[in-house]
Amino acid sequence: MSTAPPTPSPPGNGSYVRMQESEDFAELRRRFRTFAFPVTIGFTAWYLLYVLLSNYAGDFMAKKLFGNINVAFVLGLAQFLTTFLIAWWYARHANAKFDPEADRLRAVVEADVEHASEDAR
Repeated sequence: MSTAPPTPSPPGNGSYVRMQESEDFAELRRRFRTFAFPVTIGFTAWYLLYVLLSNYAGDFMAKKLFGNINVAFVLGLAQFLTTFLIAWWYARHANAKFDPEADRLRAVVEADVEHASEDAR
């Protein structure tokens, strides 16, 4: 059994806990979830549709659209396009909706931590 003294928590540790429990932080998390979860579910459904069509609708996927380009190829490329569009959309949305509030909350915590570390000196 060890009798080592407990390690002290870093200065301002309470700042992080208070921020995590604050209404502002909860609102930021709620706004993130209301964006991220539906987009994730939608993309997953789209991906699974592609996989299911590839496995069970071979005749449909093999249908030629023009030249040697078939439905499977177009839908496969659309998967990549969708991925890039979602990344672009998320970056724009985060820059406009999440980042300003996250920066404000971070400044509050950093100021609190700085104040706590000055008090500890």
